[in-house]
Amino acid sequence: MPLPVGTKAPDFELLNEDLKPVRLSEVLKKGKPVVLLFFPGAFTSVCTKELCTFRDKMALLNKANAEVLAISVDSPFALKAFKEANRLNFPLLSDYNRIVIGMYDVVQANLLGLPLYHLAKRAVYIIDKEGVIRYVWYSDDPRNEPPYDEVIKEAEKIGQS
Repeated sequence: MPLPVGTKAPDFELLNEDLKPVRLSEVLKKGKPVVLLFFPGAFTSVCTKELCTFRDKMALLNKANAEVLAISVDSPFALKAFKEANRLNFPLLSDYNRIVIGMYDVVQANLLGLPLYHLAKRAVYIIDKEGVIRYVWYSDDPRNEPPYDEVIKEAEKIGQS
C-alpha cells in the first residue's frame, strides 16, 4: 500500500533528464504543492498518454499553483529523449536505483512475471507546502490512468490551504 494521506512525505534527491539533481524539500521551499507522478516506463503507450495529458493540463495545474515532478526507473538519458519526443513541460526524474519507489511503496515487482523486473506503479501523490501527503491515487494495474480532473481539483484545494 502506498503511503497514506497525512504522512510526512519522504525527502529524496534524484537526477532529472538533464542530469541535474532535484530534491523534493528544495522544490517545496517554493511554497507550492507538489504533484508527484510515478509512472512505469517511458515510451510505453499508457505512460505516454498519461504524461501528455498532464502536459496538456499544465495550465490548470499552474493556475492551482502546483509543481509537477514525474518519476520512473528509466535512465536520465531515456527520460530526456521521452521528454523531447513528447514536448513535456515538467521535470522527469530518474529513480534508476529504485530507492524512491520503495520509499513511497509503489514498486510494481516482477512485472509480467519477469523476476527482478521492478518498475514504479502508476501513482499520484500531492504533497502540501509543509511536506505532508494530502492526496494519494495508485493502481496495481499499469493500464489504469489516474483521474486527471480529480488530481487537478485536489491540487487546487491543497494549493489554496
